[in-house]
Amino acid sequence: MIPLVDAIPPVRGRRGRPRRRPRTLYGDRAYHSREGRHQLRRRRIQSKIAAPKSPPGSGLGRKRWVVERTIAWLHQYRRLRIRYERRDDIHEAFLAIGCSLICLKILQAETPVC
Repeated sequence: MIPLVDAIPPVRGRRGRPRRRPRTLYGDRAYHSREGRHQLRRRRIQSKIAAPKSPPGSGLGRKRWVVERTIAWLHQYRRLRIRYERRDDIHEAFLAIGCSLICLKILQAETPVC
């Protein structure tokens, strides 16, 4: 988990130096470890990771549902569901096309046709 956090590219937003780390990190029970939480605390990242054997209902599902819904939308395109391309750049191009088509469908649904 820590190498993944360290590999986050700079995110542009407000003025000033771009952020290189998230403010909070969400994860399920599989990512729980004392060392991982300690490393996140040292990087000033608030961790929202469910502890093992804790009751469900931590609220993580509301955030996770958005990600899983988006992945399901992308899987409606067969080329993204089953990866045929060996080259990463071609796969990323099809991913960008899929995201564009999803955004187009959402925008067309919002605008009424007269």
